Amino acid sequence: MMPEMIKIENVTKKFGQTEVLKDLNGQVQKGQVICVIGPSGGGKSTFLRCLNLLEQPTSGKISFEGQELTSLSEAQINHLREKMGMVFQSFNLFSNMTVLDNVQLAPLKVKKLAAATAKKTAMQLLAQVGLADKAENYPSSLSGGQQQRVAIARALAMNPDVMLFDEPTSALDPEMVGEVLTVMQDLANQGMTMVVVTHEMGFAKSVANQVWFMDGGVFAEKGTPTQIFEHPQNERTKAFLAKILEA
Repeated sequence: MMPEMIKIENVTKKFGQTEVLKDLNGQVQKGQVICVIGPSGGGKSTFLRCLNLLEQPTSGKISFEGQELTSLSEAQINHLREKMGMVFQSFNLFSNMTVLDNVQLAPLKVKKLAAATAKKTAMQLLAQVGLADKAENYPSSLSGGQQQRVAIARALAMNPDVMLFDEPTSALDPEMVGEVLTVMQDLANQGMTMVVVTHEMGFAKSVANQVWFMDGGVFAEKGTPTQIFEHPQNERTKAFLAKILEA
């Protein structure tokens, strides 16, 4: 068995009276790629945000590398967040900073890396996502796909143990989706532990070790890509895939 990276136990999340997540359980092993799929409004992004406590679960436990997160202080949580890279739908780059400065900011400020080291690492990561030639550009001069690849490089700059992706391609034009998914596929091939909320079924099929289908705040079904896409058991999963794969 691979070591357990994240453990989710009986996690619920309420906003007011609305229960958005209902008694979720699951494990993410080191080196696994988990793709979370399902209809909009099913709780996928809230679930992802609970993993690094951007949203505080109403009840239940989340453990990361053996530490239960819900019992930690804010300072300890911030320290753990450094090990959990997060890539959002909407890039969230600093528009007044160059691409290079966006990538090296956190290592300089948070990890207190020497400037030369931070720059060298940032340039290596930009090369890894195919954007070394854009280091001195500002985000506004880049396409959406390029901005999202910078956002991935920025998350990697903290040398995280796990990467969380919240629908990283949903704000992109169709022709830019592939360039971001290729970078993510490369990361998976290098053994990066990843939890990916996505609408890209082809990516989930070819890259995920496990696919978790989420609807109405519950994991209605979990399995390998083959199990979920070719032999779904749950009626909701079947209905969702029939609709998606027709589209």
